This record gives sequence, C-alpha cells and structure tokens, in this order.
Amino acid sequence: MNILSSIFQLSAGVGLFLFAMYLLEESLKNLSGRNFKLFLQRITKNRVGAVTGGALVTAVLQSSSMVSLMVLAFVGAGVFTMKNALAIILGANLGTTIDSWMVASLGFKINIEVVAYPAVCIGGLLLILFSKRKTIKYTSWFLFGFGLLFIGLSFMKTAMEAQVKLFDFAEFTAMPTAFFLAVGFLITLLVQSSSVTMALTLTALHVGAIDFTSAAAVVLGSETGTTIKILLSAVGGNAAKKRVVLGNLVFNVFLTVAAFLFLKPILMLITDVFGITNPLIALVTFSSLVNLGSIIVFLPLLDFFAKILEKCYTNTDTSAAAFIGNAVQAEPETALDLARRETDYFIHNVMLFNLSLFDIDTKSLLVKPEFDAINEKKKFDNKTQEEKYEFLKLLQGELQAFYISFRLKLAGEQLSQLSQLMSAGRSAMRSAKSLNDISSNISNLKRSSKDIKFDLFNHHKKETADLYYELDVLITKNEQNSFAPLKETLLKIETNYSETRNDFYKEAQNAPLEDMDLTIVINFNQALFTSSKAILMAAKDLLLDEEKATEFNEIPVYIT
Repeated sequence: MNILSSIFQLSAGVGLFLFAMYLLEESLKNLSGRNFKLFLQRITKNRVGAVTGGALVTAVLQSSSMVSLMVLAFVGAGVFTMKNALAIILGANLGTTIDSWMVASLGFKINIEVVAYPAVCIGGLLLILFSKRKTIKYTSWFLFGFGLLFIGLSFMKTAMEAQVKLFDFAEFTAMPTAFFLAVGFLITLLVQSSSVTMALTLTALHVGAIDFTSAAAVVLGSETGTTIKILLSAVGGNAAKKRVVLGNLVFNVFLTVAAFLFLKPILMLITDVFGITNPLIALVTFSSLVNLGSIIVFLPLLDFFAKILEKCYTNTDTSAAAFIGNAVQAEPETALDLARRETDYFIHNVMLFNLSLFDIDTKSLLVKPEFDAINEKKKFDNKTQEEKYEFLKLLQGELQAFYISFRLKLAGEQLSQLSQLMSAGRSAMRSAKSLNDISSNISNLKRSSKDIKFDLFNHHKKETADLYYELDVLITKNEQNSFAPLKETLLKIETNYSETRNDFYKEAQNAPLEDMDLTIVINFNQALFTSSKAILMAAKDLLLDEEKATEFNEIPVYIT
C-alpha cells in the first residue's frame, strides 16, 4: 500500500509539474506575445544571432518545443531562411537547460514553503480579484505556475525518498547504460517535456535511486524524445517544414549518439577537470555542455547542411496560400500572425488583378519584393485573367477554411483580430469580383473609338492608379494611425464617382452614343465605385484596430 501511495504521489508531482510548466509557458507567452516573435525576426539576421535568440526565447518561454513549432511555422512562410531556422533550433536546445539550472540550484536546497506557498497564495488572490485584467491575470498565472513547479518537485522528491526506503534500486544500477537512454526517451515521449524528464532524473539522483552515469543517459534519451511532437506537426506540411523537422531530428540524434559514445570522458571532464562534486549541478552541466557541443559542431556547417536538406524534399505544394499553410494548431498566436501576412498578400494580389484589367503597369506602382518572390514561384504573373481570378478565389477559400479551423483556438481580442482579417479578405474579394464581372465593359471602353467613352476610361484609369498607390503606401508602412487618410480617401472615392457620373450625363447630351453605350458606362462607373470602396474597406480592416474599424464603418457612405 505504501508503494502504491508513493506511485500516486509521484504521479501527482509529475502532473503538477506539467501543469506548472503550462501555466508558466502560457503566462509568459501572453505577457510577451508578439514581442518575442518580433525579437526573433530582428535578431536572426546571422547565425550567431539566431542561436542566441533561440536560446534566450526558450529560456524565457520555458519550452523548446514551442519555439521549434514557432520556427516551423515561420520558416515555411519564408520569414526565416532554412539556415537561420536551424540555428534557432540549436539555440533552443541550449535554452531549455536554463529551467534545469533553476530546479537543480533551488529545488533541492530551499524550503519549499518559503517560496512556493506564498507564490501560489498571491497568484490565487490576484486571479480571483483581478481576473478581467489581462496583465494581472497572466501575472497571477506565472506566480501560480512558479509555486506549483516547486510543489510538484517536492511531491516527486518525497515519493522518490519513500521508494528508496521501500525498494532496492541496486538491481537497476546493474542495467546497461543503454537501458537508461531508452528510459529517458520513453518518459519524454509520454510527457512531451524534457524539463519533466530532467526534474524526475534530478529527483532520482538526489535521493540515490540512480547514479550519475545512469542519470546522464536518461537526460540524453530525453533529447531525442522531444522531437516526436515536432515530427507529428510536419505531417502533411510543405517541403520547407519537413526539411526543418528533419534537421531538428538529425541534430538531436547526432547529439544523443555522439554524447553516448563519449559519455564517460564527458562525465570525467565535468567531475575531474571542472571539479564539480554536486551531482545535481554536474548533471545540468552535462546537459548544457552537450547542447553547447552540438552548436559548436553544427554552426560552421549550417550552409552545407541546409543545402543537403533542401535536396531532401521537393516542394509539391499546390496551395494558393503563402503563409497560413505553415500554421500549427499548437501555436494559435503564431497562426494569427501568419493570417495577417496572408491577408496582406491576398489584398496585394487583388490589387494586382484589378490594376491589370486597366493595363496599369504595377512594377513601379506596387513594389513588395517578398510578395513578388512568392508570386514568381507560383507563376501568378504568367496566368491569364481567368486563371488569376480562380487563384484569388482559391486563396480566399483557404483563408476561410483557416478561420474555421482556428476560430475555436482563439478567444477575446485574438478572435476579434482574426474575424477582422477575414472581413478584410471578403472585402478584397468583393473588389475583385466587381471588376471581373464588368471586364467586358472595361475592354469595350479602352478600345472605343468614341472619345467620350475612351476619355472616361483614361480618367478612371488614372484615379484607380492613384487610389491603389495611396492604399499600398499605407499598408506597406503599416500605419496604425491610418484613420484620417483612409477617411479622406473614402470621401475622394465617393466624390469622384458622383462627379464623373454627372459630368458624363452632361457630355452625353451632345455625344453620338447608343443606348448600349449608356448601359456600359453606367455599369462600369457603378462597379468601379463598388470595387474601389471594397478595396479601401479591406485596407481598413487590415490596418485599424477593432475600435477604430468600427468607428470607420459608421462614416456615412454615399447611397447608390
């Protein structure tokens, strides 16, 4: 009965530790949010910066798996190069050892009651009293998680100590080192957290259930066990994601095999050369040392390694989407960033489509190298008008499918942002549809031998080019204070529509026009007004926050 009770207590400790890690991860992710992703993008301009960024972000977010999933999404979307993505993962493997240092340094030395219980108490009170305030809510989650981390560790330590008294672990010490390597892999495979495996191993080492060599083998096994979650996330993904996953697997397998082959010399280096006698500190030193060794070995070879990986998978992606196909369910916040980039890409292509109907040269008007490179791969510019329109419909469908897939993963402000992005996509598609429906009228006007019709076309051609240039500048600059210029542009669209219509009626009195000509011009003017207003509303939903976007919707609009 005592053995069963200890097993339950150990299980409870593991459960508390996992829950604590979840609270810490979620709290820090929500408190930092987009800043960490922007930090990653800024710092990963070179390999050393990428390694450093991966290590720092993982140290703060407490999860190398989460950082790897984030990188997996961004490399597929083209935010990171293959080389820098691999460097970030190398850094993330090192960064995850920071948590182990905290556990080894504090978890077995301080009185749990002094730190953990007050943290849980304060966190609980803040959560009850101020749960509606985001910052305080996630701060309370952090305190709660910090306290539960050490309480869970205390449970594991107490259970292990009881097991040592009741059970003879001597027979396990006779097992080959490879056995403990497999144990580390299996534990991490089950709990999907190398931090939990490290905590269990430190606890077993602390109470004397296993020796230093066996503990080091368990830690090595956990290095490969963490790759399974990343492997599963790449199933059905594009070639870029699969390459990164393969690279991550190669890193961890190499690290495990190489360190296992040289296990005794490495342990002797730590104990005899470094003079570290505390087994707990020695174990986390071992973990940090082998991950640092992996960086030293692979960092100079990243260029060569990335080229090999790029030959491993052929990109057979037939999706119209450039970014959202790389989103993963485990990273909804990253998925939101990708949705924003996809919506921006979609609006850009709608603008290209609309301008091409007017034979407007877009190479100098809409300059976005990132999107141009994507369109070159997708051969967007080589498509016919019908093919471009089908491409836009497919892309909007993928955006809507993405919304359906992720809307239940998001809540509050994030869900509102996603809904607003989908609204931007719908408005952009409405803009394209309005002009596509009158493509024959546009063709009639620009080829007309009647001056009144041809001049009307050229007038609208210039106005449309000016409008799209203004919107593109606002979108490119990502101006958050775009309310005033957007409102001014809306009024200009309405004024241009009404003035052009009235001027045409005056000139038509003395022009040789047939009834069909009048129908063509009226339909053209009406559809262009609808299209211009829709593309502006798409830009509005992309640029403005929810409050400003709602206020913009209340601006009186010309009724047609």
